[in-house]
Amino acid sequence: MIAEFFFLLFVVMAAAGGVMMVASRNPVASLMFLVLTLFALSGLFVLLDAHFLAAVQVIVYAGAIMVLFLFVIMLLNLGVEPLKKYTHTVWGIIAGSLVFILTFLFIIPQGQTAKMVGTITNEVVLREGHTELIGKAIFVDFLLPFELASILLLVAIVGAVILAKREV
Repeated sequence: MIAEFFFLLFVVMAAAGGVMMVASRNPVASLMFLVLTLFALSGLFVLLDAHFLAAVQVIVYAGAIMVLFLFVIMLLNLGVEPLKKYTHTVWGIIAGSLVFILTFLFIIPQGQTAKMVGTITNEVVLREGHTELIGKAIFVDFLLPFELASILLLVAIVGAVILAKREV
């Protein structure tokens, strides 16, 4: 009963944080709503007894990546004037809809995204360990998406620095 309550609480927090992140016109407030969403996802990992993933979610994403995003926002020096003319709500809705449609079209009909060699049971987790299983999944089964995500982050940082560069 209490697990269902916390599940619903974290789901509502994650969904509300995501919607408010897209709807917010202030980039710093949008960043804070994203942090709220990441904390809610961390809570969902705790409910799944994946404490290592919950800790990584908080330390890496809500900590390091959000500080990086805040640094990029401050580097771009976005004032109030440009934000009055433009909003990212429409683009957020379009991007979210596109991700949903692609997920529905490509992942759901296939049933599984990766080939499972065996079933992960408590005995396998106790023998291998959570961290080793996660490492194998990231660096063996999903190496290409992991590397593509890192390249995407690098390109975004370089793009932010180029946009922030001013002619002297």
